[in-house]
Amino acid sequence: MDSSASAPVVVATWNLHAGVNGYGRRFDVVGACRALEADILILQEVFAPLNGPSQAEEICAGAGFEHRMELPMSRAWRIRREIPAPPDAGWEPTRPYPRSRRALRVGSYLHGPIRDEAGYEPGTWGMAILARQPIVSSEAIELGKLKRDYTFRSALAVTLESGLCVVAAHMAHFTHGSPRHHRKLYRALPRHDTPAVIGGDMNFFGPPIELAMPGWRRAAVARTWPSWCPVAQLDHLLVTRQVATLGGEALKVGDSDHFPLRARIDFAPHRLAPVHGRA
Repeated sequence: MDSSASAPVVVATWNLHAGVNGYGRRFDVVGACRALEADILILQEVFAPLNGPSQAEEICAGAGFEHRMELPMSRAWRIRREIPAPPDAGWEPTRPYPRSRRALRVGSYLHGPIRDEAGYEPGTWGMAILARQPIVSSEAIELGKLKRDYTFRSALAVTLESGLCVVAAHMAHFTHGSPRHHRKLYRALPRHDTPAVIGGDMNFFGPPIELAMPGWRRAAVARTWPSWCPVAQLDHLLVTRQVATLGGEALKVGDSDHFPLRARIDFAPHRLAPVHGRA
């Protein structure tokens, strides 16, 4: 790395699950994001009601971020009232549980009209990148829809004033054929000599994701899913060789089914490079 490296920054990624658990019980998304103490925050499953501010907008204002970029990916419905839960209830109702009554319903998971339209709040479901430094450019990388997946997928890429490229991703499960999307994303990513970080719920384990993204490495190794008994790392922060990693961890905040993942990184300021055109 160049000796003129900028000051280290903290980057975090988190799947919010629209700010509710499986019973529809809401948690303090803004407070949880504030506790991450991140300079760059990459969010998935961000809910934006049709008649009100999005969660990303609320977090931006409440957690001290000055800049944000959002990418809605699908229609979504979030339950208005909690589903009654027994005293020994876990994070979500015991399966099988009808999809027509789930706390968060996204895309083609609907399978027909909503039976209780008044019980659900309509909105959109997507991703966001929040930063404390200006965003100078942005791009949506279209990945398409897999046959078994429930929505079209895209990645969101921004370039910050410092020259760091930040990419937000939320991949389908590998049993749905997500390696096709991995290849598509990889071809659209920045050159390996550009300081860049990918953050997101990749629905893929650590070693396989590094094989799918040659030239990128994990900035943090920690179990993130499921939050009530973490057994696997499905959420990742991947960086290029131009980025130094200074430690990372998963944090127990909020009540999503994923833990947020946080890492401290350092990088040399770089010319502003386009997203497309991998070396």
